[in-house]
Amino acid sequence: MKSNRRRLRPESEWGPTSPDKCRPKRLKHLVVILCALAFVAGCRQDMHNQPKYEPLEPSQLFADGSSARHPVEGTVPRGLVNADEALFTGKAGGTAVKEMPFAITAADLDRGQQRFNIYCTPCHDQSGNGNGMVVQRGYRKPPSFHIDRLKQADPGYMFDVISNGFGAMPDYKAQIDVRDRWRIVAYVKALQMAPGAGAPDATDSLPTPVGPPGAQPQPGAGSAKPAGAQPAGRGRGAGSGG
Repeated sequence: MKSNRRRLRPESEWGPTSPDKCRPKRLKHLVVILCALAFVAGCRQDMHNQPKYEPLEPSQLFADGSSARHPVEGTVPRGLVNADEALFTGKAGGTAVKEMPFAITAADLDRGQQRFNIYCTPCHDQSGNGNGMVVQRGYRKPPSFHIDRLKQADPGYMFDVISNGFGAMPDYKAQIDVRDRWRIVAYVKALQMAPGAGAPDATDSLPTPVGPPGAQPQPGAGSAKPAGAQPAGRGRGAGSGG
C-alpha cells in the first residue's frame, strides 16, 4: 500500500531564500533606473532656451526701447585699426595719393599680377584693354587702362576704385587684402608702361614676372601668366577701371 505522504524536495532545490541570491537582480534594476534618471536630467533645455534678445527685438531695459546698441565710441574691429590713412584709403587729406604707400619689390609685382589675373582679367583682359570674357558675353565694357586719363591717374585713385567700385564695377575690398590692392595698382602701372601693351593683341608685350635671382628665363616668359598663377575668370569681373 502506497503512502499518501508527498515527497518534499530537498532544500537545495528551493527558490531564493536569502538576500544574497536576490542582490544581482536588484543591482541590475538600480543601474537601469540611474541611467534613466541621468538621461532625463540631460534633456534640460536651459542652454537652448536661455534668455537673449533676437535681432531688432524691443527692450524695456534701455530708454530708447531698443535692444540693439551702438558700439562704444572709438571701438574698432580687431585687426582693423586703420591708422595709416594713405594705406587704407588711398587718400591723404581727402586727395588721392600720388605715390605708393610702401616700397614695391619684384615679389610684390608678381603677387599683383597673380591677383590681377584672378580678379581683373574677366573684365579688363590680361592686356588691360577691357575685352575680358564677361565683356565678350554682354557685360558692360570698362575703359582701357591705356587711355591717357588712366595712364595719368594717381595710384591712390586706382586703389580707391578697386576698394569702393566705380560705375558698373563692384567694390573688391572684401575680396582683396589691402596690400594686395596696392600690388594690383603697381602691376597696372607697370602694364601701362609695357611697350605695345595697348595694342589689341598685346599679351606678348606684358611685363615679365621677375623670378628668384639667377633664375633662367622660361620659354614664353613674355606672357602675362607667371608660373603657378591661378587661371583667369575665377573672380567677379573687373580690376581698377573707371
